Amino acid sequence: MAEFLVIRLGRDPRYSVEWIVVDDNGTRHSGAHRGSLEEASQAVQGRPVIVLVSSTEVLTTAVDLPLRGGAKLSSTLPFALEEQVAVDIETMHFAAGDKRESGLRPVAAVSRDVLDAWLELLADAGIQAWKLIPEDYGLARIPGTMSILVDGDDLLFNDGGDVEFSLDGAKPSDALVVAGKLTDREDDDPMADPKGHLIVYCDAADEERFAHDWIALRHELHSVDINLQPDGALPRMAVTVASGHGVNLLQGRYGPKADYGSWLRPWRTAAALLLTLVLIGFAGKGVDYYRLTQEEADLRAQFSQEFQQIRPGDTREVVDPVAAVNSIKRSLGGGTAQPVFLDSLRELAAAMRATEDASVESLSYRAGVIDIRVSSSDVETVGEIQKLIGASGQFVASIQSTDRVADRINSRIQIRETGS
Repeated sequence: MAEFLVIRLGRDPRYSVEWIVVDDNGTRHSGAHRGSLEEASQAVQGRPVIVLVSSTEVLTTAVDLPLRGGAKLSSTLPFALEEQVAVDIETMHFAAGDKRESGLRPVAAVSRDVLDAWLELLADAGIQAWKLIPEDYGLARIPGTMSILVDGDDLLFNDGGDVEFSLDGAKPSDALVVAGKLTDREDDDPMADPKGHLIVYCDAADEERFAHDWIALRHELHSVDINLQPDGALPRMAVTVASGHGVNLLQGRYGPKADYGSWLRPWRTAAALLLTLVLIGFAGKGVDYYRLTQEEADLRAQFSQEFQQIRPGDTREVVDPVAAVNSIKRSLGGGTAQPVFLDSLRELAAAMRATEDASVESLSYRAGVIDIRVSSSDVETVGEIQKLIGASGQFVASIQSTDRVADRINSRIQIRETGS
């Protein structure tokens, strides 16, 4: 549920306006107030502001345009309404609403000078309007029913469909004639059946003022239902526009500008904490890097000192300590290779013990690879030797050749460390 402050500018907003707080469910959260715009601004308190502007200054109609919206619709509207405005369309501002069930799109047109004057008054009072809606749209549309709202000299009308307008100083019956719902009474067929339903909103004074008109309309229509408004017209119009009805004039060049600052403002604390966390993280990494650098320098100095004791004549800077240690080991006769030969002999001996009818004829070792010649009674024995050598997973044996000599099988087996 969202709350809105609805301000009605009226005919002369420089001196007096009306305002009320309502929500989008049609609930009032304050009474209707009257005063200056500066006083109305005190009721904003973070709420979105919907401003109702005088319909006598705005043309409201509906058009059939096969466009979804966007810039193309905005550029087409002036030409679609060119015949309905009596001034240069370049001086007018046009706004469109969503398509209705009939397929027609409601459109509002207003002089740019008038719209600029309204916005200037609001800005001077420190009010940023979220929507600017003609009063016509404050009278809810009821399908199949005509509606009239009487507020002093102002009269708002809609036919429940696509016709809505306002009249100044007119009678309710005049509105129905303008809308084509009543013909000139001299031309009426007295035997014709009454038609149409009318619902009226007014105060007690207006009900009495138009008493004769109500009697006449009841003879012309199926029904005339009068609803008294003790609090005036604003509460009814406010709940209607707060529920999303009406064409917002603040479109195109008058549309709201993106306020990135207000979007980011709720995240300022979280952003500051995140930035602090990032800075602390970088600071910690910097301290660790400095500490490790100092430790490395100390270890290099210690290694260089020990290296000079072993090789006092070598004054070169030790760049690679591992290579320096291997060099010393080689000079002392120590090998850096793993004892592959002895381990492979152990594996070979264990395999030969497990096979009774096999013997090693020759053996050679080079570059970590053992070549052996084995004599056996059959090929299966050679395969068993190969399998036993590779059983531990440390070495792999591969049969290089197999020849039969008399009743014996001579085979050459190569043994190497796994992965080499």
